[in-house]
Amino acid sequence: MNPGEVERYSRQILFPPIGEIGQERIIGATVAIAGCGALGSFQAEALARSGVGRLRLIDRDYVDASNLQRQWLYSEADAENETPKAVAAANRLAQINRNVLVEILVTDLTPSNAEELLSDCDLILDGTDNFETRYLLNDISAKHRIPWIYGAAVAGHGLVLPVLPGRGPCLACVYPAPPAGSHDTCETGGVLSAITASVAARQTALALRILIGDEFEPALESIDVWNGKSKRVAVQRDELCRVCGLRKFDYLEGLKQKPVSLCGRNAVQLHENARPLDLVALAQRLRSVGAVRVNDFALRLHLPKYELTVFMDGRAIVKGTTDVGVARSVYAQYIGA
Repeated sequence: MNPGEVERYSRQILFPPIGEIGQERIIGATVAIAGCGALGSFQAEALARSGVGRLRLIDRDYVDASNLQRQWLYSEADAENETPKAVAAANRLAQINRNVLVEILVTDLTPSNAEELLSDCDLILDGTDNFETRYLLNDISAKHRIPWIYGAAVAGHGLVLPVLPGRGPCLACVYPAPPAGSHDTCETGGVLSAITASVAARQTALALRILIGDEFEPALESIDVWNGKSKRVAVQRDELCRVCGLRKFDYLEGLKQKPVSLCGRNAVQLHENARPLDLVALAQRLRSVGAVRVNDFALRLHLPKYELTVFMDGRAIVKGTTDVGVARSVYAQYIGA
């Protein structure tokens, strides 16, 4: 570390478990954040302030007014300009710590790009909102022995689980399948900014422990900020786990990929029509059917019942429905099959 870094991180260095050696490891680390929403935006700021040398921000979405209640880093101007979250986050992080290299990836994390985007990282942080992507992260983690930290929050309750390949269970050991039955989402049960901050802060603390090489026993942690309750549950590795036991990476191999309903957005993301699109030409074609806004990253078409956002890679978000069939129909009608 140079003298400026020693001064900047002095209070963190004074924390005995970290010290100068730990801080040097943090500065030399590459951390990927999958999803820059309520959890990921907090993680990004906290880790930038902590001095992580390289942050790779992966997010498919844009800033919306409804995000501002709980998502860090973003401003009203970002929402008004419909700025991609990864771009808005990087702009703000540049003002916080210019020594952190921030890599911006305005894209969806899919089986076709996951290894390219994540296999060289020291750690992956979960800021996603669906189990499909989390199982994909879990496959990458097990295959490449990269630790990752699961996190989820809804209403006033949250969960955190560090996954340490070779030292504990993976997500599929704890959740062999997505939780069954009906569950609250941000759309139906709301979410407090206090719980997203609490979950993300816990993920960040665990991230620092992993980056400095601290050894600990992983546990599933439950946090309830409204009722002031928390709990740690010991978790065990399943030797017959399909991922870390049998080494079957169904999500990474694309065997489980499907459209995803987006938490809190009354929307469906479609990624089965991936192909390069000329957004400017598409905007010209669609102006006759509705109001269109286009920038370097995405096109948005406002329809009487729906809002269609199309990205350069052919991915789309159809807002106004959670029905995958309806979303596919809207996409086919205006973009093509």
